[in-house]
Amino acid sequence: MKILPAIDLKDGRCVRLCQGRADDATIYSDNPTDMALKWQSLGAEFLHLVDLTGAFEGHPAHTKVICDIAKHISIPFEVGGGLRTDADVKELLDAGASRVIIGSRAISDPTALGALVSKYGSERIAVGIDARDGFVQINGWVDTTSIKATDLAVKMQELGVGTLIYTDTATDGMLKGPNLAAMAEMANTVPQMQVIASGGVKQPSDIKALVGLGYENLSGVIIGKALYENMATLPEFLAAAK
Repeated sequence: MKILPAIDLKDGRCVRLCQGRADDATIYSDNPTDMALKWQSLGAEFLHLVDLTGAFEGHPAHTKVICDIAKHISIPFEVGGGLRTDADVKELLDAGASRVIIGSRAISDPTALGALVSKYGSERIAVGIDARDGFVQINGWVDTTSIKATDLAVKMQELGVGTLIYTDTATDGMLKGPNLAAMAEMANTVPQMQVIASGGVKQPSDIKALVGLGYENLSGVIIGKALYENMATLPEFLAAAK
């Protein structure tokens, strides 16, 4: 299982939000590139970047920052947040992202998503599904839909999307442990997709619990606040994932 340290970008800084609320941000660094280099030096094999400003504004807002990160690190990274058009996707892939994460647009325009998969390949176009109590949330978690997360995931699998980032928004940033039942249900529902779990991880035992679910396609987990609040070190989380 891969461990993906999270770098959330807001107003040019590395931050963490509580429950996705834009007005509840903790600033951890004024230099996101230095943070990316830190995680790389500690053994990270893949990074998870989110353009929070972009997610709330509906278009990429940190392309220059992402370009700078790409120039300085040698490991791959994914990026999401505010990718509403084909041009947005191209912009970030050109900036150096290994893959981009489509969120709200996967619901609003699945045909366009399928076209992106055909153009760039299933490895470079991922889908992010954010859900609370099993129902999809969109527009930076502002709006909760009546769409079941598992139903949407099946549609994404049918479109040929290879990777799904599944965030349980109720646990995200709360440091109370991941929603194991939700992650297991998702991995079981879309066996042809690689599922990356997000939300709630506090300690290395949480990683062992995710591995212990026994799903080979539950292939990664994103860790944010637990790293920034020094609940455990990245090497300790990496060791738990083996």
